[in-house]
Amino acid sequence: MDTSFSPDELAFRDEVRAFIAENYPEDIKAKMEAGVELNKEETLRWHGILAKKGWVAPGWPEEWGGTDWTPGQKFLFDQACAEAGTPGVLPFGISMVAPVIYTFGSDEQKQQHLPPIYNGDLWWCQGYSEPGSGSDLASLKTKAVRDGDDYIVNGSKTWTTLAQHADWIFCLVKTDTNVKAQEGISFLLIDMKTPGITVRPIITMDGGHEVNEVFLEDVRVPVANRIGEENKGWTYAKFLLTHERTGIAGVARSKKGLARLKEIAKAEYIDGRPLFEDQDFSRKIAELEIDLTALEYTDLRVLSELRKGNHPGPESSILKIKGTEIQQRLTELTLEAVGTYAAPFYRGLDDRWNEFPVGPDYAVGSAPKYFNMRKTSIYGGSNEIQRNIIAKAVLGL
Repeated sequence: MDTSFSPDELAFRDEVRAFIAENYPEDIKAKMEAGVELNKEETLRWHGILAKKGWVAPGWPEEWGGTDWTPGQKFLFDQACAEAGTPGVLPFGISMVAPVIYTFGSDEQKQQHLPPIYNGDLWWCQGYSEPGSGSDLASLKTKAVRDGDDYIVNGSKTWTTLAQHADWIFCLVKTDTNVKAQEGISFLLIDMKTPGITVRPIITMDGGHEVNEVFLEDVRVPVANRIGEENKGWTYAKFLLTHERTGIAGVARSKKGLARLKEIAKAEYIDGRPLFEDQDFSRKIAELEIDLTALEYTDLRVLSELRKGNHPGPESSILKIKGTEIQQRLTELTLEAVGTYAAPFYRGLDDRWNEFPVGPDYAVGSAPKYFNMRKTSIYGGSNEIQRNIIAKAVLGL
């Protein structure tokens, strides 16, 4: 594969950089640089800026707002956003449920859901994991029983990211318990305002409210909200997960984090010299950079296949494993470099987050990010599960 960029692609990169420089709101930029969570309004504001430009969903079909970018343009766009430290577009609508809808959904579902997803008018969350059913999704217990033109849904979901803000949730539910586990699952789109839905927060060890429990008690969902055929939800779920795992790799943002780590290592001193000159620490950085470069080329190959109209296959599992491992190593090394400045951190509960500086600016947020990134090797299908997929689909074991 030719991994060089054409003059047109490099000109496009310059266009993206100029657009970000002119349109990236300073208040959002300040929070991102400080490692502080954005609120719902701020997240959707950046989404809306990209949507207005026509850049929020580059992977979509052109008829629904996709860009028809080359793999190189897609890569350079992500790289430019990472360099500028912009927020990532929330994946649950744009890159997870939307591909399922425009690939398997009815015309009515496409018309109803794709425009508001694109514009950021509706916030989506994912209802996959359950207590006792995380990586083994086929063992889920949430049931949907047919009642005329509706399903009656009962069960619970957990680790539901940002469900406190969500307008809709896409759920896997059991519609037939008398067949093989994977064959009795359906894929439902559920309005979060439907009576019977309760969201309870899960406060994580870094003090943040990012994940939730979602309880569904006699929730009435129209059959028209089912994607595709009844009991074929496992097919749609696997399709969605391959897109999620590819995006989890996060190459461009890891490159941004690596550059930041190098700067910290030059600013921090050990035994009278910069930490960057310490043989052991510089070796760790070099090993991380080598792995990140290899991941970058793998990502480019996958993007090339996507551009040909192919869907990501088992290689998405490779990207997921290596991408999340690199992200975790990056936050670990950043924490190591910051040292004692990482111990006392303030977890902002309101807009006064910048009134509590602790140590140098580059130390702010290092501990919360380290804690938060422990989850990356679990969500999207744990890395142990991904290794099983590779063993079966690639190695034939």
